[in-house]
Amino acid sequence: MEQVAAAATVDAHGLVTAWSEGARTLTGYPAEEVVGRPVTDLLAEDVPSEALVARIGRVVLRHRDDGTVAVCVCACPLLGPDGSRTGYAITTVRPREGPEAALGARAFEQASMAMSVFDTQQRYLRLNAAACRMMGVPEQALLGRAFPETVENAEPSHGLHRHLRQVADTGRPVRYESFMTAPALNREHAWSIEIWPVRDDRGQVEAVALAAVDSSEQYGARQRLALLNEAATSIGTTLDVVRTAEELVELLVPGFADFVSVDLLEWVLGAEELPTVADGDVVLRRVAHGSAREGTPEAAVHLGETDIYPALSPPARALRSGRAVLAQAGEPDFVDWVAERNAKGPAGRPYRTGAHSVIALPLRARGTTLGVVVGVRIRHPEDFGGDDSALGEELASRAAVCIDNARRFARERSTALALQRSLLPRGLPGQVAVDVAHRYLPSGSPAGIGGDWFDVIPLSSSRVALVVGDVVGHGIPSSATMGRLCTAVRTLADVDLPPDELLTHLDDLVSHLASDDLDDEAAELGATCLYSVYDPVSRKLTLAAAGHPPPAILFPDGTASLVPLTAGPPLGVGGLPFEAMELTLPEGAVVALYTDGLIEERDRDLDHATGELCRALGTPTDSLDALCDVVLKAVMPEEPSDDVALLLARTRALDTDRVATWDVPPDPASVSVARQQTTDQLDAWGLEEAAFVTELVVSELVTNAIRYGEPPIQLRLIRDHSLICEVSDGSSTSPHLRRAHAFDEGGRGLLLVAQLTQRWGSRQAGRGKTIWAEQVLPPA
Repeated sequence: MEQVAAAATVDAHGLVTAWSEGARTLTGYPAEEVVGRPVTDLLAEDVPSEALVARIGRVVLRHRDDGTVAVCVCACPLLGPDGSRTGYAITTVRPREGPEAALGARAFEQASMAMSVFDTQQRYLRLNAAACRMMGVPEQALLGRAFPETVENAEPSHGLHRHLRQVADTGRPVRYESFMTAPALNREHAWSIEIWPVRDDRGQVEAVALAAVDSSEQYGARQRLALLNEAATSIGTTLDVVRTAEELVELLVPGFADFVSVDLLEWVLGAEELPTVADGDVVLRRVAHGSAREGTPEAAVHLGETDIYPALSPPARALRSGRAVLAQAGEPDFVDWVAERNAKGPAGRPYRTGAHSVIALPLRARGTTLGVVVGVRIRHPEDFGGDDSALGEELASRAAVCIDNARRFARERSTALALQRSLLPRGLPGQVAVDVAHRYLPSGSPAGIGGDWFDVIPLSSSRVALVVGDVVGHGIPSSATMGRLCTAVRTLADVDLPPDELLTHLDDLVSHLASDDLDDEAAELGATCLYSVYDPVSRKLTLAAAGHPPPAILFPDGTASLVPLTAGPPLGVGGLPFEAMELTLPEGAVVALYTDGLIEERDRDLDHATGELCRALGTPTDSLDALCDVVLKAVMPEEPSDDVALLLARTRALDTDRVATWDVPPDPASVSVARQQTTDQLDAWGLEEAAFVTELVVSELVTNAIRYGEPPIQLRLIRDHSLICEVSDGSSTSPHLRRAHAFDEGGRGLLLVAQLTQRWGSRQAGRGKTIWAEQVLPPA
């Protein structure tokens, strides 16, 4: 649109001293009619002369034809040689009158967005009605004033002023979003702001225009979406009920509420499941709370304590309805609830001074109510509304699912742990072969309890079996499988099978278990196991492994090393043999058996871990229990992803004076000699009272060996916590107990041995077998 420029000068007394042709065209007055007259004579409205000559603003001028002209003028001071003000230069630009100009002016004035025009010094030239409403003052109060003078000293305002200068200096438009409080608004709003340069006919920037749109709703929607996205990653990072509640509080404070508490029904934290909500008062347990203020001064209930919520309180109503409940200041329910809360505050002090809005959100997952979340706004200026209810319900629903998952995991974990601990040995049986100490640490992994186990099994002839194993997988199925294998190992050990043969039978069992189960989880059943037998008489350790890490041995001189054991395949693979090896250990050596959770971890070097194990075993300690703790502290990963089982056994040796061995010729006449040797040895041990029974047992076992066995035949007596009688021969045929008829001449020998002794049995050896019987020693 074409524009007309005008210029004039005014002296310090307000008299016109110069008048341009543009001024004549604008007002109709020639220069000779204006120069020398007061400038106020040209004004159609009363405007203080100081406001005109000191500021920029809109004025209404008289036209020579008795009309008026509305213009926007700019006055710049004129300085004399000494720097004193001698007058002002006044310039103006006015669009030519026309219907298009009037329409544009009305569109500017009536725009719903706040629009303003500034000169290049950021002084107001023009504002529309929306901008005036936002600023809370009429246009005349702002025209000619610099922008910083009209706003509070706030950082967002400084940013706007900086952008105005930037556009005036560079001529490049700027578009951005700001979050600030306008002078006429009582709360912060989000503004989408666009600033662009206004250029003259020569392309020079002569003004800067600004348009601001209130985008608070869009900003709030984006904030709510961002909060939901954050909830997806920040809530439920652990399978822990309390930690999940704490994560919800951390998410909601302070952006959503100034104070947030999470209370759960009692059954959620216990083993019993009672998912009902009473119609009257509700008892809840506080598990988490947080505040925008340090120390959480708003909390009237301590963490871990229970609290009773009246039936009409917002939390109780939310629990019963399953929907969000809002309460605002002035409402009866709100007043009653805050009064009841304040009565529980510390030292009688109101704990929610200034609280003006409350929201109660039920925690519901899979149709079950778990608890309630309460949010309170104190410093936050806005009350909770419908959008907050929708957002809060979504966040509470997500948190409730995570809490329910954690509850279910904790319940399954406690069940699996109780099952596993019931299957593990509680009190290790008394035996003289080894001193033992053990540790079992269940995994804290979300995968659940594993299937690690260990056992110490007394065997015949004062020997002992040391066992450690690990079932693939986690949870109750692994614990149940572990129980099966543990029972099977004890059964096979009772048969006195050698380690390699025992693992072969155990491998067959695992294969049968996997084939019998139809589901995929059971079909992948597998396990590792290390089975070893220590004989305190020969001081030999015989061991075999099925896919299990080799044990470490600490010798009496303080050195430790891994056993060079060739481990067979894990149990359940089938078709491959297991190899046993034999070691002779000095008395006082410590054998360390463990599961892979002790040494294996992602990104961890296995050789380095086993080296740390050997070094830790060499640490001087007062007891095996203390050594267990040292090993775990030095070797176990900081956050083990699997169960850890550790079994330490210090070997003992039976002195030669507690063992007596004789070779028996395969002649029936040798039976009486064997009886006499037995009697003499018992006299030497001071066990004369046991001589009668022992003679009968020796007579029967030696007679059977001579009659039904093969040479060589050997008799051995062992004095331990019991008296053990062994007869070995070269035949692999095992005897069995049977009931003799009335007229049978034989068949009563083993029955007699079984009745006279505490227990008896047989075991196979590399060549032949051994029949043994054990009887309780008489009191010393």
